[in-house]
Amino acid sequence: MPFGLCNAPATFERLMERVLAHIPRSRCVVYLDDLLVHADSFEAGLANLQEVFDAIRQANLRLPPWKCHLLRRETTFLGHVISAAGVSTDPDKVSTVRDWPELRDTKELRSFLGLASYYRRFVKDFATLVSPLHRLTQKGQTFHWDEDCAAAFSALRMALVGAPVLQYPDPNQPFILDTDASDRGIGAVLSQGGETGERFVAYYSLTLSRAERNYCVTRRELLAVVQGVRHFRHYLYGRKFLLRTDHASLTWLLNFKEPEGQLAWWLEALQNYNFQIVHRAGRLHGNADALSRRPCAIGTDCKQCQRVEGRGSMDPQTVALQVVSNNPQHPRCLRVTEGSMDGVEVMGAEQLREEQDRDPVLARIKQWVEAGQRPTWEVIAALDPETKALYSQWSTICCRSGLLYRQWQAPAAQRDVLQLLVPKQLRAKVLQMVHGSVGAGHFGVVKTLQHLRSRFHWPGCRQDVELHVHCCDACTAKKGPTQRSHAPLQQYQVGAPMERVGVDVLGPFPVTERGNRYNLVAMDYFTKWPEAYAIPDPEHCHHG
Repeated sequence: MPFGLCNAPATFERLMERVLAHIPRSRCVVYLDDLLVHADSFEAGLANLQEVFDAIRQANLRLPPWKCHLLRRETTFLGHVISAAGVSTDPDKVSTVRDWPELRDTKELRSFLGLASYYRRFVKDFATLVSPLHRLTQKGQTFHWDEDCAAAFSALRMALVGAPVLQYPDPNQPFILDTDASDRGIGAVLSQGGETGERFVAYYSLTLSRAERNYCVTRRELLAVVQGVRHFRHYLYGRKFLLRTDHASLTWLLNFKEPEGQLAWWLEALQNYNFQIVHRAGRLHGNADALSRRPCAIGTDCKQCQRVEGRGSMDPQTVALQVVSNNPQHPRCLRVTEGSMDGVEVMGAEQLREEQDRDPVLARIKQWVEAGQRPTWEVIAALDPETKALYSQWSTICCRSGLLYRQWQAPAAQRDVLQLLVPKQLRAKVLQMVHGSVGAGHFGVVKTLQHLRSRFHWPGCRQDVELHVHCCDACTAKKGPTQRSHAPLQQYQVGAPMERVGVDVLGPFPVTERGNRYNLVAMDYFTKWPEAYAIPDPEHCHHG
């Protein structure tokens, strides 16, 4: 067959498939002119070789002896090293990547990414590593090699050089799928348990699109689950597997009774698989969690990147101080300072406990939490909606130092936040503090709600924030009406020229040499004919 024909590979592959059609893949794997004959014993290997040689001889084909490697325990096939230990990268190809010179243009970058992407299943978080390089290949993007690109180029080469040996999947062992998401990409690791611990089968990663980066944390984590399951479908379909995630919300999110929209499509796709989902702490989820828990590049001085690891690990006194302290070092506390807020009194921790005890809903919830017994629904069914809302969040409510808190996973911070449950008598003061106090800035609904949720919670707080912001006198006085009033449109019936003429004055404009600053515009309603006349002053215009 001559070289260069576009359909030559497909034709040759079809020929080899026909020649070796009676030999199953369990004994011989064929890809174009590469054949891999394998067996688990020496005698079976000889028998398989004889079967392949007979088929090739019968088809009148020939094998070049210098390209044949017989009876080897380790061999190279399609850029991979195949051995009893597993599958690894080809050292010759990896050395080419390791010694690759610095890229100078988009053509060289595409060539490098093509070779590197061939081994992406061996590299954890591959999509995130190459994201700075992929940006240079986008349409209309100018090739500018900066420090981020150089760091990604170096990190990718080191990752390929140190790529692990991936184990063969064992159909008799259950699979384990670990998924995680960050603000830039998603990742998944497929592994299996064994006598020597978990063995990695393959890695998967994907860079998030611009729209997907706007997803909340829970939606990104669910996207990682869906994409990971789809990618490893040929391993997971038809068998039960273990799905592990460091996002606790997903353990109950898959039990929604009436999901809608995108969430319903994703959950419907997951219904085709048999799996058990469990939560694993982020500190133990390092194989798939390196993206979302990577260290800050600024260092320990970065005040925006102080992550708190572990559920509920925040000291409850930290939250209480933000509410009750009168120390000048705590300027955002609920207290009285000159010009800070109106009518807000200093309140200690003991007074907060008393206010929670006076609140009928919180007093009832605190009694159940301290007793450690969750009431049945028969007891809750006849109570008020606020009690039912807190009852549905029972697993997140805790009592620290006699105060009720809710453990809430903040989407932006990707960590648990300890929120004080505010009694009804103090909610107006809290709203005033998070919206109208010094430093609050009279922000809109979204930012005020984010500010409130960073420390406080009560059922229906979103509606209360919306009402407070919309009714704020200071905001209303500054912003003014959102829309201007317009006169209603009218239709005039005109049957002849000059029957009705519209006149208006435009200006003022820069004064001309003749002293004119305005334009008198007139238009006939029937013919739509316009006329414009320059005038010095609209109050002294006269008929000419």
